[in-house]
Amino acid sequence: MKVVTVEAAEVDERLERLAAAALWADADDAALLVRRLAAPPPGREWTVLAVPAPDAGPQGAVFVSIGADGAGHVDLIAVDPAARSRGIGRALVAAAEEWMRAKGATEARFAGNAPCYAWPGIDVRYTPAACLAESLGYERYRVAWNMTADLPARYDEAGHEADLARLDAAGVTVAAAPAGERSGVVAFVREQWNDAWAWEAEQATGLHYAARDGEILGFAAWGARPLWFGPMGTAEAARGLGVGRVLLRRCLAEQAAAGLTSAQIGWVGPLRFYSRAVAARAERVFWLYRRHLG
Repeated sequence: MKVVTVEAAEVDERLERLAAAALWADADDAALLVRRLAAPPPGREWTVLAVPAPDAGPQGAVFVSIGADGAGHVDLIAVDPAARSRGIGRALVAAAEEWMRAKGATEARFAGNAPCYAWPGIDVRYTPAACLAESLGYERYRVAWNMTADLPARYDEAGHEADLARLDAAGVTVAAAPAGERSGVVAFVREQWNDAWAWEAEQATGLHYAARDGEILGFAAWGARPLWFGPMGTAEAARGLGVGRVLLRRCLAEQAAAGLTSAQIGWVGPLRFYSRAVAARAERVFWLYRRHLG
């Protein structure tokens, strides 16, 4: 089966339509995912491979990249529903693995290549993708999950007012950081956490932060991974004041104002925090797979 390389300049609406048709659980933001993966951080090695159709668009495509640790990642794989059961998925993965080997990778993963990723792993609802990975010898090595918050967010108003009063009494202010005016927040995120989160903060649709006497204490972002909330963090010196809850709610309010009726909180760690802060519930589950490349 013929698999061709799609040049970066050719990642266009044809791939967006393919993704929207194949990714039924993400149809609303499939085009945004294609655009996001086609604009990764500087220095990332990545490519798109496709099985062409006789007419206009591809029958299937796979986005592949190399992670900071040298592992290869299948970032997104999509096969036209009308062309399934023809071996297209297997051909795409085989071509992706060959590209990874050529780049020096010794391990292939169906796992998110943060900070520019589509999902943490394979959404368990995309059962054919999980079956494909397992049939090709990939092992499931980790589980990740998202939480869902209904919008407008649900929380105790009195408790929120108490959080705001506590911040005010401590001399902490909160504000939005518009695009083009984020250097201070991005530098704070890089210093406190890592380059990956700093890139996400810079790329985010919405970015909010807390500060005291000119010192940034915490941040929260949404839209770096299209439409999802995250990342978020609070400096150790400011924990216990309610900074995280206030910034989270500001982001969710902005997402609601943008017309979203729910927010995905991606790749969640602290279940209890989000459950208590905005009545979020664990919902999407992802299996992460890997295989040694011999």
